[in-house]
Amino acid sequence: MMAFPPATALPPVAPQRPHAVTAPFGATREDPYYWLRDDARQDPEVIGYLQAENAYADAVLAPLAPLQEALYAEFTGRIQQDDASVPFREHGWWYYSRFEAGKDYPIHARRADGAGVDATSILAANAAGDFRGEQVLLDVNALAAGHAYYSIGSYEVSPDGRLLAWTEDTNGRRQYVIRLRDLESGQVLPDVISGVAPELVWAADSRTLVYVENDPETLLSKRVKAHRLGDTPATDALLYEEADDSYYLGIARSRDERYLLVHASSTVSDEVRYAPLQAPHALRVLCPRERGLEYDADHLGGRWVIRTNADGATNFKLVTATDEATTRAHWQPLAAHSEEVFIDDFALFTDFIAIAERAQAQQRLRILHADGRSTLIAVDEPAYAIELAINSEPDTPWLRYTYTSLTTPATVYETNVHTGERRLLKRQPVPGYDPAQYVTERLWATARDGSRIPVSVVYRKDFCKDGRGALLQYGYGSYGLSIDPTFSPTVISLLDRGMAYAIAHIRGGQELGRRWYEDGKLLNKRNTFTDFIDVTDFLVQQGYAAPDRVAAYGGSAGGLLMGAIANMAPEKYRVILSQVPFVDVVTTMLDPSIPLTTNEYDEWGNPEQPEYYRYMLSYSPYDNLRAQAYPAMFVGTGLWDSQVQYWEPAKYVARLRTLDTSGRPLVFRTNMDAGHGGKSGRFRRYRELAEMYAFLLAQLGVDDGARA
Repeated sequence: MMAFPPATALPPVAPQRPHAVTAPFGATREDPYYWLRDDARQDPEVIGYLQAENAYADAVLAPLAPLQEALYAEFTGRIQQDDASVPFREHGWWYYSRFEAGKDYPIHARRADGAGVDATSILAANAAGDFRGEQVLLDVNALAAGHAYYSIGSYEVSPDGRLLAWTEDTNGRRQYVIRLRDLESGQVLPDVISGVAPELVWAADSRTLVYVENDPETLLSKRVKAHRLGDTPATDALLYEEADDSYYLGIARSRDERYLLVHASSTVSDEVRYAPLQAPHALRVLCPRERGLEYDADHLGGRWVIRTNADGATNFKLVTATDEATTRAHWQPLAAHSEEVFIDDFALFTDFIAIAERAQAQQRLRILHADGRSTLIAVDEPAYAIELAINSEPDTPWLRYTYTSLTTPATVYETNVHTGERRLLKRQPVPGYDPAQYVTERLWATARDGSRIPVSVVYRKDFCKDGRGALLQYGYGSYGLSIDPTFSPTVISLLDRGMAYAIAHIRGGQELGRRWYEDGKLLNKRNTFTDFIDVTDFLVQQGYAAPDRVAAYGGSAGGLLMGAIANMAPEKYRVILSQVPFVDVVTTMLDPSIPLTTNEYDEWGNPEQPEYYRYMLSYSPYDNLRAQAYPAMFVGTGLWDSQVQYWEPAKYVARLRTLDTSGRPLVFRTNMDAGHGGKSGRFRRYRELAEMYAFLLAQLGVDDGARA
């Protein structure tokens, strides 16, 4: 067993300074670490404190360097370095992305369609290193050169195939810059537009680009604009401006490429506008927004197909409408609502609709044929994830989808919906991995209120459920985001050291339909936390772990979960991993200048109202820290995070250092060059994960040698 080495330095001590945070109705709280907030990220004292914490982390983790290196080698050794995605065809071209050995970023490319050219032949050519006939759209390795962080938001080729537009982020703050290239000459055009969202849509003329401009202070998506190539961005036409700060904006093109779609979305309502891509300057409303009415829409075959919760369809239904429809009074039924099945997504084809659903906490794909028949895509494992893949052309009988599980690497299939024929296009290669050595299960834990919580578990076949092992339990439980059991090449390193890994599908997600989400938000939020704890108790009782060898892991809103369980049940966890954690709930939600705040009143509540203030205060991790023995913790953040600002975990760690009586290590790592998603590049992020997993294994006393 591995003993955790002592730290060779003392942790930094952040000074306390009086600062009152007052709610509009008069409630006041003292926040002695509020001074750690620096919006400009330039205050020498703040930066100095973060650097001191990083130096302390270096000292604590230094003895684990050999284990970190071993883990990093294992992680990267399971990556097929010269890999490529499955090509898809669009407008006479086959598009794909590929990696070259030793490089961090992809190359986005295309090949012209022609005789003998298809997805299989291009995959074979790429695997053989034959790139004749390839046109490189973006070599992200070259673009990222000289940047500590670099990420492509999206890229779009103009309808005539001659121009490329892409969005890029160079600090992780998710505020993008648009750039353009002439694909015939390779020349980068002088047009540059800053402060935008990642999505782009070309108008039909191939000279007009539609984008979403963000507010410079709140970073909220606010204005839809149209840029004419060669014009000054300051003169770009305003197509739509969202006045309500509780709504996000998104843009897309319809399935038939006839319309520009502008989607305004809040937590509990939606509104879709559309305009012809031939002239996208006069947007019409498909259905006016109503509080509680959610919908999204697509267009093909002369009709709208709309997914909606209208008329009590809590798990959503599909309806249709003609081009002349302007209210939901014109909607006609297509796929009925079910109390047992949640409709998650859909894709339109010329003679069928593919519907992504959830039933009994499992994803499934249903084909709705033109004659009204329904068929399901078959699956083979007890816990899995199945999703619609890129299906760029609607006039085909072939449906592409992805399949994976905790033991099955990501796989792309296509199936003929008329004949039932299925083709395996690609399974993600994982060097050295043998799926026959591992087992996945779907379990059901009972919550303290009697609810049944789905749990996905994976372990090696030689794992013994004797109550002596070590376990890592992951959870999220917010925004209706379902955490599906997908393959992770990094989790294998834990399993090969004798651990089990579990995903707790707790309330706040949408695994069991809309009510599962509703029961884990607003004034029901505490269910998310108690569900996670109850799953831990269940897994220990069932012999998956020793009571003193359980680890927990969550990030962002899952970091809120980690902070809550650390306060509520610290004795049940030996170590907690918390990445970019949302831990200062009340203070953040009282500040509308912070990105995400106003959009999320219907997720967490508005603390300007006393009822929500008191309830949020009852679980906010920062506010509920107290003198007690806490688990060992690894807390991570990014200086440029725009989703959860760095000062939340910084304040949390500073206060926790004064209250924790356990004597266990508390490590706080700030990535000074990145934002919410951590480091960019496919290899660099594994350095961060190896550091965190080494800490985890040491705390759990797991042998540092992996089994063959």
